[in-house]
Amino acid sequence: MTVSWDLYLALSAAMFLEYAIWGAWAPVLAARLLGPLKMSGKQTGWIYATLPLACIYAPLISGALADAYLPIKWILAGCQLATGVFLLAAANIRTFWPLFWVMLAQSTFYAATLPLVNAILFVNVKDAGTQALVFLWAPVAWALIGYVLTGWRWVFKTEREGRDCLIFGGVLAIVMALVCAAFLPTNEPARTGEVPILAALSKLESADFLLFFIVSLAAAGMMQFYFLGSARFMQDIGIAAQNVPGIMAIAQAVQALATWFLLGTVVKPEVLGYKWTLVVGLLSWLVLYIVYILGKPRLLVAVIQAFHGLAYVFFMIAGQMYANAVAEEAIRSSMQALIFVATTGVGLFLGTQLAGAVMDRAKVGEQFVWRRVWIVPAAILAICLVAMAVVFKGQVAG
Repeated sequence: MTVSWDLYLALSAAMFLEYAIWGAWAPVLAARLLGPLKMSGKQTGWIYATLPLACIYAPLISGALADAYLPIKWILAGCQLATGVFLLAAANIRTFWPLFWVMLAQSTFYAATLPLVNAILFVNVKDAGTQALVFLWAPVAWALIGYVLTGWRWVFKTEREGRDCLIFGGVLAIVMALVCAAFLPTNEPARTGEVPILAALSKLESADFLLFFIVSLAAAGMMQFYFLGSARFMQDIGIAAQNVPGIMAIAQAVQALATWFLLGTVVKPEVLGYKWTLVVGLLSWLVLYIVYILGKPRLLVAVIQAFHGLAYVFFMIAGQMYANAVAEEAIRSSMQALIFVATTGVGLFLGTQLAGAVMDRAKVGEQFVWRRVWIVPAAILAICLVAMAVVFKGQVAG
């Protein structure tokens, strides 16, 4: 490891808490909305759409502030404090419109922190292997908070109302605000006089980076087919409902292992480099959807979940590392913001809408014709894969 243990632990704690906050409520809030609060599916969809909507604008603002005006740690601390307050408020709201606006407010502050957790890591750690050792805490946090919440519900029987997930998220956000303020290093902004986000956007003048940006947006959108359809698909092909969460957790386990043992090595130019690492990521998703199209055997469908974990590491995380590598020091935060706008913002939102529309069209009566669903992301990913393999160069200075 190329940094001190104090710095590593501080950055790892920030990465862990960042994704524990999101993981506390995102997997289970729908049960509260559709159950005790009796909201419609459409209303539930809009509550969940607040984060991708916020990711379209909030990262651009926070990235510009971090590059030109304020140290990253104080933006993180302030935004997470606000996130915590709004999540705790959301736990006490029972009607749609008030909840929508409060969740949009918390999503705005939370989305502002997503690129900055990456940015403060990249500013303080240059070695890809050590960066990977910090990134691995994201999937660990997502999985671990789910187990903690499950244990809490076993002991305290809070699952009926389901507001505990919002309380957990709110408390974790406040804890993260304190951790950021107390332990993260204070990195002063460059203050070059330029508008950082315009400098980041100027990178799109490069055909290579523009292709990467477009493919990132498309790939993030195709990932939504996996999240929206996998659980129901598995049940429809005969996998027991109680086994589905554990099977899908294979992806998170592989994501953590691949981040820890592989990511820092494969992105090096003498191994795969950025180009072929990103291509392998796209190929992993394509193979997963091809297996989904086949729909059998069930064991293969279960095992192939590992490929989602590999794809996320080799495309999404490696893509964030590539964007950092092509950015100058003065625009690192804005560059991370730009990538999150493309993926977690526009890509995720449009992907959700496309996946929902395709699933509706592929439904006959109460049954989905899953082959019609999975062929759409497979075809789009195949196009992205060919474009990256043939056209993309992935070269960075130095």
